[in-house]
Amino acid sequence: MTLDLERLRAETPGCVNRIHFNNAGAGLMPAPVLETMKDYLELEAELGGYEAADARAEAIQEFYAATAQLLGCQARNIAFATNATDAFARALSSIPFVRGDLILTTRDDYISNQIAFISLRKRFGVEVVHAPNLPEGGVDVDELERLMRERRPRLVVVTHIPTNSGLVQPVAEIGRRCRELELLYLVDACQSVGQYAIEVERLGCDFLSATGRKFLRGPRGSGLLYVSDRALAAGYEPLFIDMRGARWVGFEQYEQVETAARYEDWEFSYATVLGAAAAAHYALAVGIDAIAERTPALGSALRDRLAELDGVRVLDRGRERCAIVTFTLEGWKSDELADELRRRRINSSVSAREHALYDFTDKGVEACVRMSPHYYNTEQEVDDVVDALRELAGASS
Repeated sequence: MTLDLERLRAETPGCVNRIHFNNAGAGLMPAPVLETMKDYLELEAELGGYEAADARAEAIQEFYAATAQLLGCQARNIAFATNATDAFARALSSIPFVRGDLILTTRDDYISNQIAFISLRKRFGVEVVHAPNLPEGGVDVDELERLMRERRPRLVVVTHIPTNSGLVQPVAEIGRRCRELELLYLVDACQSVGQYAIEVERLGCDFLSATGRKFLRGPRGSGLLYVSDRALAAGYEPLFIDMRGARWVGFEQYEQVETAARYEDWEFSYATVLGAAAAAHYALAVGIDAIAERTPALGSALRDRLAELDGVRVLDRGRERCAIVTFTLEGWKSDELADELRRRRINSSVSAREHALYDFTDKGVEACVRMSPHYYNTEQEVDDVVDALRELAGASS
C-alpha cells in the first residue's frame, strides 16, 4: 500500500514549521483527532458533561471497537486508561502477589515498570529477576525460558520496545513459551502500538498496555489495556475496582462486570476517549501494515546516516530495531544538543541514565538524544536532520 504523504502531511498541522522526530514522546495529532475533541468539548459546554456523554454514547463506544480492530481482539477485551503506566499498573495490581512470588522481566523494561517491581518487592516481598541479554542486545529468550521452567514466576513481563533505544524484543516468541508453561504474561506495548501491526493472539499475552499519545498519534491522557478472555474468565480485577467495574449487590458483596471495563474508573475525559477513538480510526484508514513498513524504515535510514557522521555514537542494539534512534555527539551534552536542535525547529528528546540504568550502565553513557520519525515524516527531513548534526559536529571540533 502506497501512502499519500502529501495528504497525510496536510492533515498534520504541526509538521508545517518543524521537523518532528519525537514521536516516541508524543506524535503530532492529525486534524481529525483535534477536531473530534474540540467538537465534543463545545458540546459539553452547551449541554453539560453527563448530557454530552449520553448524546455521544455510540461514538464513545467506537473507542473499544476501533482499538479492538487495531489489536485483533474483541471490544470486550479493551479498557480505556489515562496513560500506558496507568494501564500497566492496573494489570499489575490485579495479580494477587504474596511473599515469595516471582516477577520475571528483562533488563530493558520501562523505568516506571522497574520502579513498580521494586515497590512490590518492598511492600509484599515479591522477588524480581531480570533475564540476561544476548551479546548483541535484547533478552536471551532461551535463558528466559530456563528461568521460567526453573523458577515458575507468578508473572512474566516484557516491554516490547524500550523507551531508551531502538531495540525490539521478541514478544511473540516469549508469549509462545509462556503459553506452553501456562504462565501469566504482561506486555508493555507503549512504543509499538501505532508503529507496528499488533495481534494480541499471536503475542499470546494475558495483558497488554499502551498509550495513545505516541505512535498512535492520539491525545495525551489516553491509554488502553487489553485483557485476554483467559484473564477475564479467571476473575482477575484491579486492586481498587470501582463502580464502573463492579456492581454493589449486597452490604458485603460486589459483582465484577464480565468485560475489561472492570479495569476502568467511572469518571473519564470523554473528549479524550473520542480523540483516542479518532486516532485509532485514522491509523486503520492509513493502513497499519503500510505504517509498520515505512516507520521503521525511516528510523533505519536515519540510524545508518548518523552512523556515518564523525563524532556520532549510535547506541541502538538488538537483532531487530525500530524507528527509535538513540545517539551521542562528541563535544555536546545531550540536553544542550537537543536544545540546539529545537532552536533549529527539529524536535527530539533526551533519555537520561536513570531512565535505563541497566542499559546505559552497560553502554557507559549518562544520557543520549532520542529521535523517532513516523510515517508522515519524509526522506528529505532525514537528510535535513543529518545535515544539521553534521554542522553541529563540526562546530564542536
